[in-house]
Amino acid sequence: MTSGTETGGVTGTPDKDYNLIWYVESCLSNALRLETYIQDAERDKDNEVAELFRKAQADSRKGAELGKELLRARLSGG
Repeated sequence: MTSGTETGGVTGTPDKDYNLIWYVESCLSNALRLETYIQDAERDKDNEVAELFRKAQADSRKGAELGKELLRARLSGG
């Protein structure tokens, strides 16, 4: 099966909903992983890298929140 053929018939979840779920999970996973990277940079006293990762982590959290809002609206029919 190719990714272009499944539209919810097999999984019961339309592709666009699955894609939103995947996006939210990826953003949250990224935010969690970046916490480790921030700690690594702080341990090495590399504030420049730590700050970069903090900004990326904030962006990931924001992406997750936006995705959750959209997913919530779509799944509730709104």
